[in-house]
Order: sequence, then C-alpha cells, then structure tokens
Amino acid sequence: MLTPKQVWRRTYACFTASLLAALQPSLMFAAEPALPAPLPLLAENAPPATAAATATSSSTPAPISTDPAEAVPVLPDPNAAPPQAMTPSQNVTLNLINRLVQKGILTHGEASDLIKGAEEDAAFAKAQAQALAETQAAVAAQTAMPPVQPDAEEVRVTYIPESVKAQIRDQLRTEVFAQAQAQHWAAPGSMPEWTQRLKMFGDVRTLYQGFNFADGNDSTTGAFPNFNAINSGQPFNFGTDNNGLIPPQLNVDKSRDTYLLRMRLGFDIDLEDGFTAGIRFATGTTNTPVSTNQALGSAGPGGQGQGGNFSKYQLWLDRAFVKYDASLSQDSHIAFWLGRFDNLFMTSSEIMWDRDVALDGIAFKLDQTWNSNFKTWVSGGAFAVFNTALNFPDNSTTKAQSYDKYLFAAQFGVEFKVTDDIEGKMSLAYYDWENIEGRFSSPFVPASVNDVGDTDNSRPMFAQKGNTYRKIRNITPTAGALPGGNLNGTVAQYQYFGLATKFRQIAWSGRLDFNHMRPLQVSLLGEFVKNVGLDQTAMSNLNRADPVVNNRSGGTGNWEGGDTAWYMGVNVGKPYTLFNERGDWNVGVGYRYVESDSVVDGFTESNFGGGGTNFKGYTLSAAMALSKATAIRLTYMSATQIAGPTLRSDVVRLELNAKF
Repeated sequence: MLTPKQVWRRTYACFTASLLAALQPSLMFAAEPALPAPLPLLAENAPPATAAATATSSSTPAPISTDPAEAVPVLPDPNAAPPQAMTPSQNVTLNLINRLVQKGILTHGEASDLIKGAEEDAAFAKAQAQALAETQAAVAAQTAMPPVQPDAEEVRVTYIPESVKAQIRDQLRTEVFAQAQAQHWAAPGSMPEWTQRLKMFGDVRTLYQGFNFADGNDSTTGAFPNFNAINSGQPFNFGTDNNGLIPPQLNVDKSRDTYLLRMRLGFDIDLEDGFTAGIRFATGTTNTPVSTNQALGSAGPGGQGQGGNFSKYQLWLDRAFVKYDASLSQDSHIAFWLGRFDNLFMTSSEIMWDRDVALDGIAFKLDQTWNSNFKTWVSGGAFAVFNTALNFPDNSTTKAQSYDKYLFAAQFGVEFKVTDDIEGKMSLAYYDWENIEGRFSSPFVPASVNDVGDTDNSRPMFAQKGNTYRKIRNITPTAGALPGGNLNGTVAQYQYFGLATKFRQIAWSGRLDFNHMRPLQVSLLGEFVKNVGLDQTAMSNLNRADPVVNNRSGGTGNWEGGDTAWYMGVNVGKPYTLFNERGDWNVGVGYRYVESDSVVDGFTESNFGGGGTNFKGYTLSAAMALSKATAIRLTYMSATQIAGPTLRSDVVRLELNAKF
C-alpha cells in the first residue's frame, strides 16, 4: 500500500516524463543549461551490471542501459550508498529520469519500469509497421497477377476491400494515361494516332482566259473538222442523205472570254512499312485528261445540256494509287506505283505531256546516288490507254475482237553538278504506243447510225486537234437503196476517224540551273521529241483506200505534216511550283515547234493554240507570290498552225492560285 506522498511523487514523475518525451525532438540538439554535477544514478551506454556485481557493490550502482537491443536492465540496490557524480547524457529523457531519481521523486525500480515499458512500446510499434508493409506488398503482388480461373470446388469471393479497389483504379489510370500519351489520343491539343499518318493538301484557282483569233483564218470551207466531237458521239453521215449537214467544226474566228475555276483536294496516307496511298479529287467541265478547269456558267460540252444559271459542278476522281518505297542500299532507292498517279517521267515543257495528265497502270523508279555531284535514275511502266468494253458491240450478237491500247515507256536520267552554283538534269526516254493508230475495218454496209464496225474501238476516245486522221470504216458501195444498199456509196456513209500513223517516240529533256545570285535562279530549258513510228511514204500516199483527210496542202493537196517537236525556254526567278514566301517571283519566255504527228495530240498542252499539235509560237509569263500560299500569274501565248489551212490565235491567261 503506497502512502499519499509516494502516489504524488509517482504521478508527478510520469507526467514530467511524458511531457519531455513529446518535446524530445525539439530538445535533442538544444544546448543544456549549466547545472551542478548530478549524481550518476543512470548512465547512457554504460556496461550492464550483473546480479553478482549488484550484490557485492556498495559504492556505485550500475547505470540503466538505453540500448533497445539489450534485455531488461538490472537496477542497482535502492539501499546502496549514493553514487558518484557523472557526465550528463545527450538523451534528454534519460537525463530527466536520472534527475527524478536524484531528487528522490523516483526510485531506481520505478525508473527501470519506465524505461522497460518504453522499450516494449517501441518494439511493438516497429513490429506493427513491418507487418503493415508486408501486407501491402502482398496485396500489390496479388493485384498484378493475371486472373486465375477458379476450380469447381473453389468459392468466389465477391467482396474486395476498398484499399484494393483504390490500388486497382490507380494502376488502370496509370496504364491508360501511358497508352494515351504514347498514341497521342489523349494529350492536350493532339489528334488520334491514325490522323498523324494522313496529310491533306489542295488548291483553289480562279482564272480568266481570253481566246482571240487573228484575221484570215479559214472559217467557211469546213477545213477544221472536230474529230473529237465526231468520235465521241454517234458516227457522222457523210452521205447525200444527211439533209445538208456538215460535220462538227472547230471555232477558228470568234474570240471568247472564259472564266474558269479549279479546285483540287487530295490526301497522302502513310500505310507504314514503306507503303503509302494517294487520293485526289478535282473539278472539270468534262473528264478530259488534260484539264481540271471548270468553266463558270457552263452548260456543258458544246454549250448543250443542263447547266449554267448557278448550277452545281462536278467533282472527278483525279488520282488514286498505292506506292511502295524501299532502300536497296545507302545510296540506292526504288519506288513502285499502282493505280492512277502523277506522270513520273521528266519533261522540260508541255509539248509531250500536259501537266494535268495522270497515268493509269503500274510504274517504277530506281534512283542511284554515286556521289554528292552525280545521280542517275531509271523509270518505266506499262499503262492502259483504252480497254475494250466487255459487251462490245452492245446491239449485235456477233462481238468484236478486243482492241486494247497500251503505252510502254522507259526513261534514263542523270542529275549532276558542274560547280556549286551550276546544276543540270537530263533524260532520254522511249515511248511505245501499242494500237494507238486507227485500223481499217472489215467491209460492211451500215444500214443506220446504230450499226457498228469491227474496228470502231481503234478511234481515239479523246483528242484535241492537230494529228492526222483517216477514215476507219470500210463501207462497201452497193447499187441498191436502203436498207440493203447505199446507192453506190452516196448515202448512209456513217463514218468514224482514227489516227493515221503509229507513235513510237524518242524524247530528250534537259535543264541547266545557274544559282550564282541565290535565291535568284536562271534556268535554261530544252526538249526534243521524234516520232520514229511515222511512215512518211505511207502518209504521202493519197491513193490508198483510206486516205488521210487533214493536214493537206490547201486542204485537198499533198499531206504536209511532220514527226518532230522541240522547245527552248529561259526562266528567271524562283520556279513557280516552289513559291512559298511573299515576294517570290518568276518570269519566263519559251518557243516551241510541234509538228502534226510528233506527239499524240490528246495528251499535249491544252492551252497553247487551244490545245493540240501542228503549232509553232512563243509563250511569255510572269508570276509573283502574294503570300506564302497565294500567287498571281499572267501568261501570253501566240500560236500559228504549221500544216494545212491558215490558223493563228492568241491566248491571254490571268490566274490567282491559293494552295493549302
């Protein structure tokens, strides 16, 4: 039974020890006040006393150890003599307990009990912290494991602790955000990954074109038949029973002002692993291969049909292809195209190819870099020009043989540097047009406009003007009248026209760029084409069964066409197609001489002389960029027909082009 004094002393000691323990972190490094040397009742880091030593010692009690690794300390005998003075400890709590013992507030036994209880509390807290850490690690490992299908005897546990749910949510959130950031579909301001592989481009162009004819053109004798209009419609009846009609004619004397619009919209798609695809849509009054211009207010070809009065315009599929690129070595590269794609053959002008022409088929290009100053390439392909319809002819039980037309082409080119400021580029190409020429049919007697000849497909389905044409229907004269005869060839002369010659061309193109005054560039351009497939003797033989019908002297004399075309030009400034800064400019002058059958008139430039071959003349142009994406250009063309009746024309073009 404790006395009241002992109860008060123990309560005071416990309160003081608790208070100082709470304040210990802030007091551990505080300077201790100067005190009289205390009696070393409890010493820090002193050797523990054994039971035997305690029993025999009568002068200095063993200090109480504060090392948590040791067992319960052995306290000295409370009845022993007062201890000698000792140096104070750096442990504030231990000094406090020593002073309480020194003042007689606590006995050695009570002090030992306090220290023992504190050590047990610390050991218990440490064990709890370790157990909690092991539990959290086990839960994390379990949630990261793949799901295990339960056996039939297992029992499904539907309850998941909230702590586990929170961990699962955090893990899923981390994984989803990582995937979104890697694929760019959840990052601020970015687009889904697939959109990064699609590039859109296009342009809008407005154009004024003034087509002016000189005086003296033959507009009254029917010397300029429109073979394209005849061949693209029903055959024309040249018999006396056509009610006095003349075949469709070209305009050669009435000037026209035309306002044109062009819109093109395309997409380049990266299909990865070397594959890409391209698609482009374009406007066009018709689906001709050489123009994407839409005439504003147009009522259709020839001014016929529904249109004008703010009617809507058509949109055509202009490009659609798949391309594959591969590197054969560090300096060698090859590419393949399949579908409908840009013309990959180098040209220095448009005497062979209009810039709007696309090629249908398959092609390749192999580049080889030999050094920094010399590079070569080889390109080629096979292209479908015309394919016979499956049911041709539709209104006959006897079907005609296929008459498919192809172009086989190959080109070799070089790029080189003469100096750092002089660069050149040249190429040599060969074009073989299979079945491009018209063929005379088997003899037959057409009874009406709907009858079909077995070589009708040999006629060109699109043409401009200039090539030499011949009749392709071998209409047999018969003595009887319709429907069994044609009165000795005077009636029912329904006729189509085909090209009078074969086309096999050798073409050379070159350019030389002088860059001494960068960014100003001076370029010399040249091109030469020879149709080695033309037979001069056969073309001049006017006594054969299918004589040529145009490009003849005086309209009815000897054939005076030709097989050669050439161009020379100079451009100063930045190339028009490379304008990308406000103030970029370019001026150019060029002269061409394109004989009637040097190139296929359906694919040459559509603007000079109104399009086609059999022209000579010059071109002047000037262009300037109004911004990074817009430019204005003025062009003047003067053309004179080479063979046949006189035909002179001038074309003025003013265009504003905006690209994106």
